[in-house]
Amino acid sequence: MNWDETGPETDQRLVDSGTDGEEQAVEAALRPKDLDEFVGQEKVREQLDLVLRAARARGATADHVLLSGAPGLGKTTLSMIIAAEMNAPIRISSGPAIQHAGDLAAILSSLQEGEVFFLDEIHRMSRPAEEMLYMAMEDYRVDVIVGKGPGATAIPLELPPFTLVGATTRAGLLPPPLRDRFGFTAHMEFYEPSELERVVHRSARLLDVEIDGEGAAEIAGRSRGTPRIANRLLRRVRDYAQVKADGFIVRDIARAALKVYEVDARGLDRLDRAVLVALLKLFGGGPVGLSTLAVAVGEERETVEEVAEPFLVREGLLARTPRGRVATPAAWAHLGLVPPQQGQGGSGQPGLFRA
Repeated sequence: MNWDETGPETDQRLVDSGTDGEEQAVEAALRPKDLDEFVGQEKVREQLDLVLRAARARGATADHVLLSGAPGLGKTTLSMIIAAEMNAPIRISSGPAIQHAGDLAAILSSLQEGEVFFLDEIHRMSRPAEEMLYMAMEDYRVDVIVGKGPGATAIPLELPPFTLVGATTRAGLLPPPLRDRFGFTAHMEFYEPSELERVVHRSARLLDVEIDGEGAAEIAGRSRGTPRIANRLLRRVRDYAQVKADGFIVRDIARAALKVYEVDARGLDRLDRAVLVALLKLFGGGPVGLSTLAVAVGEERETVEEVAEPFLVREGLLARTPRGRVATPAAWAHLGLVPPQQGQGGSGQPGLFRA
């Protein structure tokens, strides 16, 4: 089951093999087509099912929907499911692509009645377009400005009823007036390993890949709670099994394949480990500033902060403090290193890295 989403924050560093047209076609084929096929997010599915069923019973357009959560959890897939459940076409765009109110007006004016308009990374839309969206969502109307200066004229343009599905990885950046106009909001949670095992088994069937329970569990356990990553790892393990074995994925084959692709038992990849190694070996566990840490691993500050840190913090391997980034005892243990004794360098915080 693929929840793969495209967008400016798509995590492509994990096992990135250069997704081409064929890979994109495979990803599209793995997407669930309705709510019954969608694994995980039980509360969201139940609530969304009620919203859509009620709208169909009334013969009305579904309320606007806001989906928030980390990349790869299913926001794009759910938008497509909403369109399928409502038997409506879908139009897809993204916040960064709408930099002028005119861009948004052109899209809105071409929508059909009942159409689903999916707007990814909605928090990155320009302010003029955002203000135009307020009226479009509430009154199904936009004012198109013709001319400039004192001679400018606002021409009201009526819109057919439509459903806006907004997706964001940073719900806190949405202004309250925009957030409040959504009739249904949902937050996507990270997946449990058991749910990801179901994702891997379903995708393996669709890809015609043979895999046993232990092999699926191995891939699921290294997928960082994200279905998109589970599917990418499955495809790379499939490649390894076809070339190095008989094509059947068992635990040993999965482990060997993921070792080749530098994904360890907890799902850490090359960048994650580079951050931890620099933090522990070069800076004695911290605290160290983000910019200094980024220079040490040869990456941009934003890459370390937005790509590596969230997972390391969630795994309890790194902590953000007012003085800088600090490694936790679990980070030392994970890399098999011994934290320095108090007074021998390191964080200098009593008891924080007690052996």
